[in-house]
Amino acid sequence: MFSLFTVSWREFAPAPRGVTAARAVTAGGGHQGVEFVESAAGPATLSESTSTPGSESGVPQRPLPQVHAHLPHPDCRRLAVLTLTTTAPARREEYRTIAESVSFESLG
Repeated sequence: MFSLFTVSWREFAPAPRGVTAARAVTAGGGHQGVEFVESAAGPATLSESTSTPGSESGVPQRPLPQVHAHLPHPDCRRLAVLTLTTTAPARREEYRTIAESVSFESLG
């Protein structure tokens, strides 16, 4: 089974966290199956899309399902985006469960 898990940060104009979560999936990107959830980190959106690897990647050229979690940070200025790209779409519910359990901690 081939899977790739990425975590990235996006900067957003300050807004309520629920608004930021909604904007993340309405700004394009072909998101489908959008779900608004209350996760351990607060309001979030879960969505799905597909991606086809580039020819130079060495991976077979077939569409791969992606599951995204958009988790606004409590500072209302950043958004954590967790993405799982996988050849095993049947396991998407397990990933959604993991994504909903993510939380933020203050280190300072």
